[in-house]
Amino acid sequence: MFPGDDIDPGNLKPRNGVHRRADGKLTSQYFGVIQKGEEYIDIVPFNGSYFPRRGDKVIGKIMEVGPSMWTVDIKSPYMTMLHMNDTPWRTISGDLKKFLTTGDYVYAKVMNVNEIKESWITLKEPGIGLRKLEGGHIMAIPAPKVPRIIGKNGSMVNMVKDATFTRIVIGQNGLIWIDGLPENVIVASEAIALIESEAHATGLTDRITEFLKSKKGEINGNTQ
Repeated sequence: MFPGDDIDPGNLKPRNGVHRRADGKLTSQYFGVIQKGEEYIDIVPFNGSYFPRRGDKVIGKIMEVGPSMWTVDIKSPYMTMLHMNDTPWRTISGDLKKFLTTGDYVYAKVMNVNEIKESWITLKEPGIGLRKLEGGHIMAIPAPKVPRIIGKNGSMVNMVKDATFTRIVIGQNGLIWIDGLPENVIVASEAIALIESEAHATGLTDRITEFLKSKKGEINGNTQ
């Protein structure tokens, strides 16, 4: 979206980054992307901070281990919490370091956000791959550019995964986990960085296709 572009909110309430003109029409205040939640529609600047929303799938880094919960950095101005009851493990108070310790990464779902931006995440919901992330490489991009990395119906990220024989998990907070052979992870990271840098441009799919073709000689076709 560019400043002044018309917005159709549907049944959602306009919120951050949405301007209502004198004629009643809604337009974007920023050069950014549309984010739709359960109730609201927002325009997030391409270089804006990540603010968690209930239902978001995020990648977080364990920062502190307490008696009954972990403090997690999800690349937001505010830390989030993971309670021991919101994990798939049978934990007891004071024994949390056996499961997650400082520096570990998790792929989690935002369970709740309160009015002062405090949030809680969970690893318990089955069927969507929530888990501790073992090994791999973490890279970060601005959260508003995540939809471009994913592409329509996952087309962009799937193209990168298929071409580089890597596994990729994308958090809506802008953290991305890439796992595979080292040379393949490097090419996948370069492709994602290129998508991120040209997220505003048209014809991006063709450019990424050509980039991946040019890197074919650097990619190891074996899988781990």
